[in-house]
Amino acid sequence: MNWKEIISNLDINTIAPERKEILQPVIDYIQNKVNEGVVPVLNYVCTHNSRRSQLSQVWGYASAVYYGLDMVSYSGGVEVTAFNERAVREVQNCGFEVKVKNQNGDNPIYSVFLDEAVTPLEMFSKIFDDKANSVRPFAAVMTCDHADENCPFIPDAETRLAVRYEDPKAFDDTDKEAEMYHARSMQIAQEMKYVFASIQKN
Repeated sequence: MNWKEIISNLDINTIAPERKEILQPVIDYIQNKVNEGVVPVLNYVCTHNSRRSQLSQVWGYASAVYYGLDMVSYSGGVEVTAFNERAVREVQNCGFEVKVKNQNGDNPIYSVFLDEAVTPLEMFSKIFDDKANSVRPFAAVMTCDHADENCPFIPDAETRLAVRYEDPKAFDDTDKEAEMYHARSMQIAQEMKYVFASIQKN
């Protein structure tokens, strides 16, 4: 199954009302930008920029492409680690083509391809204001509680939106590892689909 089929099959009607309430400010931010004729820029932030923020960057971008909306999708953190190999594998398993663009020591740079007509994402662990995240200003979408609580000020963020996810890292090296990474990935995909399905194009 490719990523488009996955998005198509996700049922956004099963999202809990409390999660829809959390997602509404993201919808409002994007809708306001669309109404202004401005391309929205979302920078998904978690502490290490290794799992949740990376998955959010992929599914946010994919959902925008799926609904024919222009957007810029970044991710970043407050510490540099690496795009975790388990999260990379989950992205591959969801039908995205992933290639190593630059080995770059312990923090490889990956190109994530949706299809030939869409510019690939260049993904690696980085600080939220890394030069790779060049388009400013942006909305900082805080995907983990640690970053949200310990990073009170994010330069160039015109708004910050808390959309927290549980960390699949808790299941690393267990027999539930793949299952829990996929579950978190699908939660993020479903919620990003809901966000972009809610946008009214001009």
